[in-house]
Amino acid sequence: MVKIDNIALPEFPLLLAPMEDVSDPPFRAVCKDNGADLMYTEFISSEGLIRDAIKSRQKLDIFDYERPIGIQIFGGDEEAMAMSAQIVDTVNPDLLDINFGCPVKKVVTKGAGAAVLKDINLMVRLTSACVRSTRLPVTVKTRLGWDHDSINIVEVAERLQDVGIKALSIHGRTRSQLYKGEADWTHIARVKENPRIKIPIFGNGDIDSPEKAVEYKKRFGVDGIMIGRAAIGYPWIFNEIKHFMATGEHLPPPTIEQRVEVIRKHLHRSVEWKGALAGINEMRRHYNNYLKGLPNIREYRLKLVTFKTVEEIDSVLDEITRTYTGFQFERRKVDMGAMAYSCDS
Repeated sequence: MVKIDNIALPEFPLLLAPMEDVSDPPFRAVCKDNGADLMYTEFISSEGLIRDAIKSRQKLDIFDYERPIGIQIFGGDEEAMAMSAQIVDTVNPDLLDINFGCPVKKVVTKGAGAAVLKDINLMVRLTSACVRSTRLPVTVKTRLGWDHDSINIVEVAERLQDVGIKALSIHGRTRSQLYKGEADWTHIARVKENPRIKIPIFGNGDIDSPEKAVEYKKRFGVDGIMIGRAAIGYPWIFNEIKHFMATGEHLPPPTIEQRVEVIRKHLHRSVEWKGALAGINEMRRHYNNYLKGLPNIREYRLKLVTFKTVEEIDSVLDEITRTYTGFQFERRKVDMGAMAYSCDS
């Protein structure tokens, strides 16, 4: 068992990464159904929460079936982060997570996300402000460093543990890499092997198959794995990894019936949560990933992204099921580079 303060997780938990414009309640629901052990909201701007921005407030929506669930915030001002931690406290998640890893320009230029990697003292102050301002366990997600010449993750881990964080998730790239190149987990292993570190260490970056999950568990000794882009359009990856770890065998790829069932649930929850217009529009980004591998799918996919009612989309999904019943999917191959649009820090 892995424990984050008083939160008990399985022996080797699989975490769903917080991803901007992806990790909303409808997406989290289908990931939970398919084996995610701990999930996080999309990251939320501390400044937005304080201003009572509608979009930021909506991201605080969590549901009991998601537990354990963490709310992730970001920012570069101590007072704003402390106030945000207090606001997060009121909606009663299981933990508060701080994003010190998002590499995208609009976040970094505000002195938040991965920008804080350039100033560890600031990172410590921001973290300490949150720890003091909430009764929740505080965790952090970050990267190896700002660039290759300033990889400072071992010092970061020690100092954040010293001010009270209860777990650390590390993406195996620097900020300057963005999502390019291969994630370097050797630095994550250095943190885990550090005798000073007592908190759980979770690795993140490039986990896209059961084989890689098992290999990285053995090679790098982390307490669990955080999965981001590989779960987009394929929430089955969590149970596939668990099954492979337990048996050494692969689960068969999900059938067309199973895929359509998940698409339908994702769609309906999206509409329930966001309303018909936003729910349908925002669901459009997911269809291509859910239906990847189907031949001659373009005509159906075009309908899915142009139709404007749930009834029409449900009808198309029925057509897809009838057309492809019995189709044998190959085991999934993930092009991680093509999926770098989300802020999986």
